[in-house]
Amino acid sequence: MLHPPRSFVYLDAVARAGSIRKAAEKLHVASTALNRKILEIEEEVGTPLFERLPRGVRLTSAGELLVGAIRRSMADLRSAGSQIEQLRGLVRGTVRVGCAESVAADLMPGVIARYQQTHPGVQLQLLSGVTAQLVAALEQDDVELVMVHDPQPSETLRVLSAIPQPLCAMLRPDHPLAGRETLRLADCEAYPVALGDHSFGSRRLIDAVTAQSRIGLKVSLEASTVQTLKEFTLQTGAISFQFQIGTLREARRGELVSIPLTDRAFGHSQLVLATRAGRVLPIATMSFLEALVGRLADVSA
Repeated sequence: MLHPPRSFVYLDAVARAGSIRKAAEKLHVASTALNRKILEIEEEVGTPLFERLPRGVRLTSAGELLVGAIRRSMADLRSAGSQIEQLRGLVRGTVRVGCAESVAADLMPGVIARYQQTHPGVQLQLLSGVTAQLVAALEQDDVELVMVHDPQPSETLRVLSAIPQPLCAMLRPDHPLAGRETLRLADCEAYPVALGDHSFGSRRLIDAVTAQSRIGLKVSLEASTVQTLKEFTLQTGAISFQFQIGTLREARRGELVSIPLTDRAFGHSQLVLATRAGRVLPIATMSFLEALVGRLADVSA
């Protein structure tokens, strides 16, 4: 196993923690020793890398440049280690994936379970969240792959796959609208609804449609997780909204009905699988990526 220089590890840990004390606890070293090492590195570089604050530290511009280069170097080192394992005839390592909550609860566990049946030496680390948060994690090399809804175009993203994702209304089977094949958002106006908070991509789309059409939704709940919205729909009958890929489990179980919304604004959403542009992916990640792309092809077929 290849290990990065200790100074790289120290700088990266302090930058992530925003505190020398917290970083020292995570690294299991004395905070005085870690602070002394940071000062030595700053002296060697010839400029402060951290701004000392009353409650922690923050990277200076020079620190951001250096830590960015360090993280890219550490990622390349992990990739080299993975390739060396491949030369030895093994596929081993850790694959770190950031994905939207809509795919974290249903799609990903199944993909991981099937993949690890033939690749037991590969560990998966899954980070779920909203699109902006996950893209930031990708840019910082905290994850190697992301699956997110409608990321902003960026030179830092290399799109590997994109599949259309209509926004759907999720209803209990006994809801008056449950027999419809399609819906418009205006059809939901007469009934209680549950919405994701403003960090949700689906919420931004819904807000845009309501603003343009002056639809007045009866919002009973605003929540920060998809699972809370689904559970609220199950218990109260309120309509919630989810991209199609996040409706598969409940539809399969017969718990909820998923009906596509046909408003024009909802017709262009995509689930995007991407990596950081210029990133050399480790062999284990490339191996898992192949399985993931295959599963996405099945879902979109």
